[in-house]
Amino acid sequence: MRKPFWWLIVIVVAGVVLSVIYYATQKKPPRYVPPPAEAPAPALPPSAEPEIRHPIEQAPQQQSLPTLKESDPAVKESLGSLWDNKTLEQVFNLNEFVRRVVATIDNLPRPKVALRLMPVKPVPGQFRTAGKGDNLALSPDNAARYAPYMKLADAVDSAKLVGVYIRLYPLFQQAYEELGYPKAYFNDRLIEVIDHLLATPEMPAQAKLVQPKVFYQFADPELESRSAGQKILLRIGNDNAARIKAKLREIRTELTRRGPKS
Repeated sequence: MRKPFWWLIVIVVAGVVLSVIYYATQKKPPRYVPPPAEAPAPALPPSAEPEIRHPIEQAPQQQSLPTLKESDPAVKESLGSLWDNKTLEQVFNLNEFVRRVVATIDNLPRPKVALRLMPVKPVPGQFRTAGKGDNLALSPDNAARYAPYMKLADAVDSAKLVGVYIRLYPLFQQAYEELGYPKAYFNDRLIEVIDHLLATPEMPAQAKLVQPKVFYQFADPELESRSAGQKILLRIGNDNAARIKAKLREIRTELTRRGPKS
């Protein structure tokens, strides 16, 4: 369990909601370094193209999107409809933002999230614990650290957020394909990740911790074996986790509502 930690709010769709909370575990904002290429998926015959479960209905673009490489100014402008410029500069790592969002969302169900890819900046303060030795536990006061970020998450308009995501969707899809999924559909992965996060159990009262080296871990092997994304929700406290889950449900509803009409 990392100390100073936080991720937050909404990676243009769910994922900045959780990435911000996780990233606060680090003291220095990371420089974006492209992740190593994954082994390519086995080639499928044309008749075996994977089914798209949650298609995005693309509205006609009023103006053409920039290339992924040159997308940062356009992304910043779009995010400006959700947060003011001061918040954007304080909270987000805006360089290579689309790639950061895609890589972070894809990693949330895995054991670890690559900190250097986080789309958000760290938050001041230390991870709070209580007790020592065999009685070392997550402090109930730790949840209070995230109050300003929870307000941001609560305040963001889910419909507007999804609208930004849909408008920029070709960039997210391209980043996902470049990550090593040329035959996969990013929006399917996003909804899969949201469902995974919504399945996170509540944090037990007085969850015990251990500190085998530098970072804290859950003493309970079942909790420690949870994915990076689910452990984010466990660490921020049940009340905060319930608010994040409510926001994720809103986003999921908007995503599925915006799909093509049959």
